[in-house]
Amino acid sequence: MASNNNKKKKVLVALSGGVDSAVAAKMLVNEGYQVTGVFLHFWKDDSQPMATNKCCSLEALNDAKKVANQIGIELYTLDFRSAFKLAVVDDFLSQYQKGKTPNPCVLCNKKVKIGKLLQYALSMGFDYVATGHYLKIKKVGRSYKLYRAKDKNKDQSYFLYTFEQQQLAHLLFPLANYTKPQVRAWAKKWHLPVAEKGESQEICFIPGKHHNDFLKKYLSLAPGDIKLLDGKVIGRHQGLSLYTIGQRRGIEIGGTGPYYAAQFDWKHNILYVVQDFSDPLLYGAKLWAKKVNWLSGKGPKMPFSCQAVIRYRHKAVKCVIMKKSAKGYEVIFKQPQRAITPGQSIVFYQGTEVLGGGIID
Repeated sequence: MASNNNKKKKVLVALSGGVDSAVAAKMLVNEGYQVTGVFLHFWKDDSQPMATNKCCSLEALNDAKKVANQIGIELYTLDFRSAFKLAVVDDFLSQYQKGKTPNPCVLCNKKVKIGKLLQYALSMGFDYVATGHYLKIKKVGRSYKLYRAKDKNKDQSYFLYTFEQQQLAHLLFPLANYTKPQVRAWAKKWHLPVAEKGESQEICFIPGKHHNDFLKKYLSLAPGDIKLLDGKVIGRHQGLSLYTIGQRRGIEIGGTGPYYAAQFDWKHNILYVVQDFSDPLLYGAKLWAKKVNWLSGKGPKMPFSCQAVIRYRHKAVKCVIMKKSAKGYEVIFKQPQRAITPGQSIVFYQGTEVLGGGIID
């Protein structure tokens, strides 16, 4: 039932042309909010023939228009191409050049898709920004807290640990308590034109499915030797920036193997590999996390026990945050973790609550 109080609240909904944002928008309309849709244009690689950004293709825009028309709201577009290129794409390439493996979705949500949109929305008199992300936000006392979504397979809390209290106060995630099958069912019930539309898991600004082709185009790469730990040369790599610890795919050595990237000698441009998936060299008992954000606004008293996720869809594991220094926070795992990857995000949880997170150094 629509709330009379909601009728006074203005919500800007990011409509992507997908089923999740469409259902989120329809839910808010049903709840009585004053809803306006916005479609965001991000950067695309115009040097590529028929280049597009999967998040904002012409098809996606047309679908967003159909959704807005179906649920009876206005739809506007915003040009975030320059901001996206600077904050997300340039950082992505810079980090890979340095041998890191960044997660562009974390930075995009923080600085562009939600962060910049929220700044714009508040300046235009909106009370909230809403998206079709799967995670939960609650006001507990005077604080706002984030939690995992009900749908564990779709939970996106890993990507949204970067926000501050004053931002959380103006965010809505209508899909928090629902599963993807439920969302699909509502889309069909409400005759939304995207009810059967599939979804893409690839990085939106990279054409095709192979991001190494994108990296080869924009990075300065130097081929070098691939060696076993005993020093034996067994092949050639295409540039150290194209590999990440634990990686198997792309180490193209025929006839033997498998091989897993284990160490990087940047000074001599050598990639060292091992043949055992469980080789101890691929495991680490601790890491340093930099650029850490705590959603409460202040960090916990050290040492602090919680759970951590070191990459999207990775299992949460027990850890202790030991101390803070100029290098960031030292995190020690109860059990060594495979393929701890510099550049990826580590996100801290207490049960289903998102405490915060940072970047693995």
